[in-house]
Amino acid sequence: MKLGIPSKGRLKKEVLNWFNNKGIKILTSDDDRSYAAKVADFPNIQLVLVPPIEIPSLLLKGDLDLGVTGQDLIEEKIPEWKKYVKELIKFGIGRADLVIAVPEFWIDVNNLEDLDDVANIFRRKMGFRLRIATKYHNLARMYLREFGMTDFKLIDSQGATEGLIKNEAAEVVIDISSTGQTFKSNKLKVLPIKPIKKSEVALFSSLKIEKKINFSDRAFFEKLSINL
Repeated sequence: MKLGIPSKGRLKKEVLNWFNNKGIKILTSDDDRSYAAKVADFPNIQLVLVPPIEIPSLLLKGDLDLGVTGQDLIEEKIPEWKKYVKELIKFGIGRADLVIAVPEFWIDVNNLEDLDDVANIFRRKMGFRLRIATKYHNLARMYLREFGMTDFKLIDSQGATEGLIKNEAAEVVIDISSTGQTFKSNKLKVLPIKPIKKSEVALFSSLKIEKKINFSDRAFFEKLSINL
């Protein structure tokens, strides 16, 4: 079986600590640039270190059997994800919310009804649709259209999403946030409504995995208290 985990940074360390606390030792290089790693005592499990954003597509294609990534990324990258992958266990780390943020000076905008009004004004008076910067096109579009909002344009952002407002390339941001501090630093406010998505890191499996599990692999799942 192939198991994908985050390849670097704080999230990689938190994931390694989580497995270690479950009695599963993952051996890696101290150098984030090295991709050499293995799962101690489980030679049949091939460990792959990859960016979390790539793990959903690798699970979908069958290049990974198991993958550790955010719930938000699974839902964003795999439409109708429950048809293809299964969430096995939550890690209790990497908790964050997918939220909508607008400029602080939009004092009258505090919910989706207000945002929809602003979008209509932009279309009517400015001659173009309200621009929303986001990495989460599928989740954002689904959420806004379920509400009934249509006068908007999604602007792709794979970097510092908040900076697109400062550079006047967008008016609104939809992004993941754990504390909201980045938004505050960029003079943005999070709309005080239910998040589009509450997310945390979890272990996911391909629905095809059961065909590949042998007797020795089951001990791995038993240590994680996962019943397949």
